[in-house]
Formats: sequence, C-alpha cells, structure tokens
Amino acid sequence: MTRAALVETARLSIARGSQSFAMASRLFDQPTREKAWLLYSWCRKCDDIADGQDHGGARSEVTDPATGIAKIRDLTALALAGQPTGDPAFDAIGQVARETAMPHAFIDDLITGFAMDSADWSPRTENDLLTYCYHVAGVVGCMMAVVMGVAPDDEATLDRACDLGLAFQLANIARDISEDDAVGRCYLPMDWLVEADIPPGEHMRPHYRGRLADMAWWLANMVGDYEASARVGAAKLPFRSRWAVLAAAGIYGDIARRVDALDQAAWDSRVVISKGRKLGWVLKAMGQAVQPAPSFGRDGLWTRPRLSQS
Repeated sequence: MTRAALVETARLSIARGSQSFAMASRLFDQPTREKAWLLYSWCRKCDDIADGQDHGGARSEVTDPATGIAKIRDLTALALAGQPTGDPAFDAIGQVARETAMPHAFIDDLITGFAMDSADWSPRTENDLLTYCYHVAGVVGCMMAVVMGVAPDDEATLDRACDLGLAFQLANIARDISEDDAVGRCYLPMDWLVEADIPPGEHMRPHYRGRLADMAWWLANMVGDYEASARVGAAKLPFRSRWAVLAAAGIYGDIARRVDALDQAAWDSRVVISKGRKLGWVLKAMGQAVQPAPSFGRDGLWTRPRLSQS
C-alpha cells in the first residue's frame, strides 16, 4: 500500500476504535497527526489480536494466545525490516519507524504488554501494577513523544510522557473493574485486596463495594499525580502537540475523577465523558497550552526502565 493508503486506513481505524483519541489527534499538525494515526492502527491491531477483539469491542475467547503473540512479533519484525506484511496495521509501524527515530526497544516493550494481557496476567503488588501500566500504556506515551519530535535520549521528557500513559491506564483500570471481572481479569494488586480483606475473585460482590470504592479513590489519586507530572513534560512539545496532549490528559483525568465521585455507584454503568465535556477540555487545553509550564516534581513516582535496560 502507498503511504497515503496506509494513512487513510489508519484514520478509519482510530475513528472506529477511539473517539477520544481521534478528537485529540485532530489538534496535531498534519505530519504529526498522520504518524499518530499510523502508530495507533498498529497498537489497535495488536491489542485486538491479544484480546480477541475487533477495534476494542466485545472480547471473544482466544484459544491459542501464544500463537497470537508470535504473529504480532513476526509481522512487526518483518515491518521493521522494511518488508511488506500484507496487513496495513503492521505496515504502518514500519512506516512510523522509518519516519522517526523510534527505538525498537519501545516497540518490544509494548509487545511484552500485549503478551501480559494475553496470558491473563494480574499484579501482586503496586509496583507490579505500574510495571504493567508501563508495558501497555506508559511506553505508548514514550512512542507518541518520539512521534511528536522528542529525542529518544531526552530521558526527562520521556519520563513525563510515560507518566501520561500511566495516568491513562490507571484511569481505565478504575473505570473497568467490573468489565474486567466479567472476563476473569483483575488489575487490582493482590496486596491491596489482602489488605482490604477481600478474597480473590470476590471484589465485585455488593458487600465489598465500599472497600472497592476506597481502591478507586487511591487509583484516582495516582492518576492525578501522573497527570500533573505529564503536564510538565507537555511544555517541551510544539504548541499543537502540547494542546493535544493537555486535552487528552484532561479527558482521561476526568474518567478517574468521575469514578471517584460516583463512589460505590461507579460500576453500575460504564463511566463515559460526554462529547460536550470533551470539547470543553479541547478549549480549556488551548488556554493551558500558552501558559507557563506548571511545577510538579517526580519524587516518589514510578520510573520507567531506560532503553538500555529494556
């Protein structure tokens, strides 16, 4: 496929798979927007293979997860070697890699995240949780930073980009506790459940809702810290990229804040952010993008592995 055809296929993928990301991506300049779409299409396809989904829809049983992960690794390696794969989503990651200085270690780290999901992995400790969040989302923040022009050796800015991905994933985990439980998954650390005296697999029972709400409160506070850190890093980006990042940060931060505000009712139905609220964040973020960078240190926050350690 030509580059233009790959971009168009990727545009259709993001429009179908994530309205929030599609909206935020339109704030980028065209070259950045197109590379972001290409990266998204590969991420979406890999995630769907690992989870037995179609653009993030209902999960189906994956009978041979190891084969799916092997397919992801093989097709990705082929694309990174500059060879056509027969699948536009995988050709897209090859295109992005050629157009940017994308470290292949980031791509490998994300594939590790897909493998963790396909193996129904669950965390024992908070550090396990954050390590998982890095592999499925924090590293995507790093990859998007490279797409937006951040140098791969700018560790400080990449740390902040990773923090945004961590905030996104922690917000998703807080929102999706019930949905994950329905398919036999739990991303709440076992240590937290033990401390709350909740038996394994029982956290969605009605009489544990109060304790579950306490965990959601803690997750929301974590989201707030990582979101605040990411806002500092956004100041290093070009204006339109900064605007997009700040809008996405506000939208996903609202997911966690809404879960926290709903308390025990947070999982009665899926928490969504209205289109009007999203547009409000787009306007608010434009103002934030021209303000001086906020001050927020990273002391006490989890730090991603360096490229040399990946």
